[in-house]
Amino acid sequence: MEEEESGMCRRSHVLVFPLPVQGHINPMLQFSKRLASKGLKVTLSTPIYVAKSSPPLAGSVSVHTFADGREEEGAEEESYDSYIERFKVIGLKTIASLIDKYSGTHTPINCLVFDSVLPWAADEVKRLGILAASFYTQSLAVNAVYFHVQCGKLSLPVSSPAVSLPGLPVLESHDLPSFVVHTDSYPGLLKLLLSQFSNLDATDLLLFNTFDKLEQEVLDWMGKQWPAKTLTIGPTVPSMYLDKRVEGDEDYGLHLYKPDIGTCVSWLDKKEAGSVVYASFGSLASLGDEQMNELAMGLKTSGKPFLWVVRATEESKLPSKFAEEVSASEEGLVVTWCPQLDVLSHKAVGCFLTHCGWNSTLEALSFGVPMIAMPQWTDQTTNAKCVEDVWKVGVRVHVDEKGIIRRDEIKHCIYEVLEGERWKEMKSNVAKLREFAEEAVDEGGSSDKNVEKFIDRLVSKSQ
Repeated sequence: MEEEESGMCRRSHVLVFPLPVQGHINPMLQFSKRLASKGLKVTLSTPIYVAKSSPPLAGSVSVHTFADGREEEGAEEESYDSYIERFKVIGLKTIASLIDKYSGTHTPINCLVFDSVLPWAADEVKRLGILAASFYTQSLAVNAVYFHVQCGKLSLPVSSPAVSLPGLPVLESHDLPSFVVHTDSYPGLLKLLLSQFSNLDATDLLLFNTFDKLEQEVLDWMGKQWPAKTLTIGPTVPSMYLDKRVEGDEDYGLHLYKPDIGTCVSWLDKKEAGSVVYASFGSLASLGDEQMNELAMGLKTSGKPFLWVVRATEESKLPSKFAEEVSASEEGLVVTWCPQLDVLSHKAVGCFLTHCGWNSTLEALSFGVPMIAMPQWTDQTTNAKCVEDVWKVGVRVHVDEKGIIRRDEIKHCIYEVLEGERWKEMKSNVAKLREFAEEAVDEGGSSDKNVEKFIDRLVSKSQ
């Protein structure tokens, strides 16, 4: 019987189709590796320009690339809204051609795992009887807010000072996803995010990159809405950092920016355990000149060593000769990109000054690193609320009347997380969540069981 089931797994073929953004590709690629480690054939489809700008995505997951117009050097710039519309046309053709390519072979595609912001992908496979699974790359809390907006239970723009929703803490306006408060800021992106719940009838499973004990209350509520569909499968952090059961899974395998590995790790090796402030704001956030100056001075005068990732496009905003001066004095190290997993898992790192993107938040929790939350937009504000008030694993910066976080506030937050009255509580709480994260993905854990449920559903549909 076990051999028969193993054979069915090997004949099962999952096509994974993410939005071509690093924060979406990485978690979906990690899920793909989990599936492949359990005997499934997995193909991840992504544009040529993504594969070109990263190391070869070799290994257990096959990679299919397709042209979307961005692979040509000097390709015309276009608005994000325009690209998304064009990507839909290209994406539908790509999915259809791949299904056709493998049809009649010994490994036909019998499941599509698509990015939740691409709900139209489900229509393409429903008519063929192929399993459709939507993969959500943001937290359950944030997705719950978008669901209430999409179904009309939360009206936009949100004007009340506080909002109470099932399974969530009371959210003030600055805790809500920015797009539902400032609806005219990025209307195209808001439409994209609300579309995640627009095609549930065509979707067989809902996969969430989180774990049960992290968001239990909102999970309980969501599970009642879609009891046969809701599966938590995270955190999607490379296996070697958690359960170590996926052989060779030591990195995401995709870097749209070149990390400065040797410099960062050798610098950290010289620092005391728990002493370093690691500051990074992801691949998209852009701080204003005044905010960059305040942040630089806050880090410099904090009295703590710091490792700060400043992308090449942001370097001109730094104070004159700042990077050279702090490097010469050993106060800090400024790099254009770094291997975040290696940094967060390093014993020298004591806190993470972060924009609170969901992937970064999950990584910090998975490594037991307390946070200083400095959210910028989209889901980051809600994640920051959870960091400070729900999980109690960090503090959130306060902005002044101009919307700037001043240097003294940054210094104060660093002090609070590294040696203030609550640092022991924060450290203890984040250590527990790290244990829960590892427990979830390890054999028999909640996320591991859900991956098995996904496979069982796929195999049963294939029979």
